[in-house]
Amino acid sequence: MKQWLYLTGAIGLEVTGTLALRAANDHSGWIALVVVGYILSFVFLSAVLREGMPVGVAYGIWAASGVTLTALLAALLFGDALTWLMGLGFAVIVAGVLLVELGSHQAEPGSPAPQDVYDEAEVAR
Repeated sequence: MKQWLYLTGAIGLEVTGTLALRAANDHSGWIALVVVGYILSFVFLSAVLREGMPVGVAYGIWAASGVTLTALLAALLFGDALTWLMGLGFAVIVAGVLLVELGSHQAEPGSPAPQDVYDEAEVAR
């Protein structure tokens, strides 16, 4: 449970840093929040990994959520474009992350990998 809280924090901080980067185009004072947001995001992401979440899963969720949330919030805050094609891209990102998450559970210790399961007749040949 802790790993998901850390991951949520990492995502929120990364999105905050990225939106602050966009805001810094108009007012350079936002740069401080950019630096703090990115540094703390990586601190939280490393905590996720220490808690045992596989790096592929953690990074995939972090990156995909960051891209999606940043685009949606930038549209609300800054009037950035949002198109149906971008929406389709968000759906594909979410589907990809779900597949990585589901695949990571199949690869957990104790779960036989598809290539490791042999029929006795094949082994005898």
